[in-house]
Amino acid sequence: MSAQARVSSLRERVNRHDLMRGSFVKFTDPSSVEIFGGVGFDFVVIDQEHGVFDRAAINMSLLASRAANIPGIVRVPQLRSDAILSALDCGAAGILAPHVNTAEDARALVAACRYRNGHRGFSGVTRAGGYGANAMWSQIDASDASIAVIAMIEDPAALDNVADILAVDGLDAVFIGRGDLTVAFNAPSRNDQIVVQAVDRIFDAARRQNKPVWVMIDSPEEVAPFLARGATAFIVSSDQSLLRKAAADIALKVRFSGG
Repeated sequence: MSAQARVSSLRERVNRHDLMRGSFVKFTDPSSVEIFGGVGFDFVVIDQEHGVFDRAAINMSLLASRAANIPGIVRVPQLRSDAILSALDCGAAGILAPHVNTAEDARALVAACRYRNGHRGFSGVTRAGGYGANAMWSQIDASDASIAVIAMIEDPAALDNVADILAVDGLDAVFIGRGDLTVAFNAPSRNDQIVVQAVDRIFDAARRQNKPVWVMIDSPEEVAPFLARGATAFIVSSDQSLLRKAAADIALKVRFSGG
């Protein structure tokens, strides 16, 4: 499968509830993206919310995603059309939007990602448009069919609206933000009962709407429990965290006498 075909197939895989694994990318150097593609991850999430990405850095990371044959999703910093447009024009295969708390938020997210029945601004001379190589309406239809739209459910306010959020047409999946929920509930950990119950509410609502659920995990041991609850995509830590874990392990194992 070509790089373009694999990138374009992301939304199809999401809606088939395919099991996938990826990771957050925090480093702006594109080598992280290339490494994740080289080891066989299914996607990367370029983290503009908590990373240090400007448009130029996103552009380079998405170029690397094409080269490494791995779909690049961008987590935008806010639910804003200009941030979404920038990421999509650079060639993002999907958008992950934080703090989607209402059905109106979800509809605004979908509209920002779509030309038809939406309000995504058009340009044919971007990476997404093949730098002018694609006919306008062919580009519009291909893009509308392929961009994956994923909402983050990470606030207590979203829990009462989660069924309505999931019912929004064109929203492909939801990501459960356990970290933000833990902080919002002032819970001691993500395993606290109030957080577990909130996560269960999201899974139950997604099951009723037949919508895929994405989660972030810190280790492979968390995969099985979340598979049993219905998760289909797993964001395994981040490039920063994986590097730190590997470095700490080496520091522990490589010791010198008297050191």
